Amino acid sequence: MEAASRVMEITVISAEGLRVNSRKPVKKNAYVVVRTDSKNSEMTRVDTEGGSFSTWNQKLVMNLPAQARFVTVEVHCKGSSADRVIGTARVPVSDFSGGLTPESYLHCLSYRLRDEKGERNGIVNLSVRMKGSVMAAPPQRMWPATVVGGGWDCSGVVVGVPVHSSYRTVQV
Repeated sequence: MEAASRVMEITVISAEGLRVNSRKPVKKNAYVVVRTDSKNSEMTRVDTEGGSFSTWNQKLVMNLPAQARFVTVEVHCKGSSADRVIGTARVPVSDFSGGLTPESYLHCLSYRLRDEKGERNGIVNLSVRMKGSVMAAPPQRMWPATVVGGGWDCSGVVVGVPVHSSYRTVQV
């Protein structure tokens, strides 16, 4: 049985300040690889003209596994002998999924790229939108359904959100 996943639309917009070995600006042939886990990845087309300030504006539609905590974005440079990783950003799934935003909200995000030594090496600009769920199997109830008072089904899980306030209670 396959695990549950959600559909993610990630648009790789652009990158800026890309450098080879943290010194020389990238001249051309940059592309991006987006990974949701070790088995799922998508790649943009190669930008042959942008160099250090590459532009793709390319939408990638991917399944995001339910257990995924990060999406990895890697900027590569196609070389004559081998491709080189220019920089990597790990994007927390919590930055664009969950919380109080609507399901199909468009998140515009920018992340610092780091090279293999952990040094700053440019910025990547993205937009992310989550789409509906893709479930491998229907959800199962953990508790039997119960009827309480006016017919409410109280078998679900309740999530509380702490609210902090400067309001003080005064006892008389």
